[in-house]
Amino acid sequence: LGWKFYDADDYHSLENKKKMEKGIPLNDEVFVVLVFFLREDTSKQDTILACSALKKMYRRVLISGASAIESNQPEKPGENPALKILFVHLDGPMDIIAGRLEKRRGHFMPLELLKSQFDTLEPPSAPEHFITVSLEKPLPETVLEIESAIRQG
Repeated sequence: LGWKFYDADDYHSLENKKKMEKGIPLNDEVFVVLVFFLREDTSKQDTILACSALKKMYRRVLISGASAIESNQPEKPGENPALKILFVHLDGPMDIIAGRLEKRRGHFMPLELLKSQFDTLEPPSAPEHFITVSLEKPLPETVLEIESAIRQG
């Protein structure tokens, strides 16, 4: 697509990476600060942001910025037409994701935190602008499905 790519994992502090390595999940405050920083940095260009955004609140911060925390209200469709976000919910069973985590080398996210991620997950729902893509498909098919959704707007 020629878009800029950010991985939220690259922006975690050393302290937070050490917490996760020890199997300690991060709290909401840490995530919201990270998401807010990335949102501000990417708001003026076409961007892919890889991040967990497990909770609706995190996704509201991506859409609306700090005002989403203060108001605790979702942005209404059409309120910010300059910022278009498509959330891609990569969905799959825990065993498939665990298998992929076990294959990663040199990453601070241990397999022990996977269950807490599933427990925290609030899958996207209307009126959020999202697609759900199965992780059980081959990778090329997954990528094509996401690219197609992005191109369709």
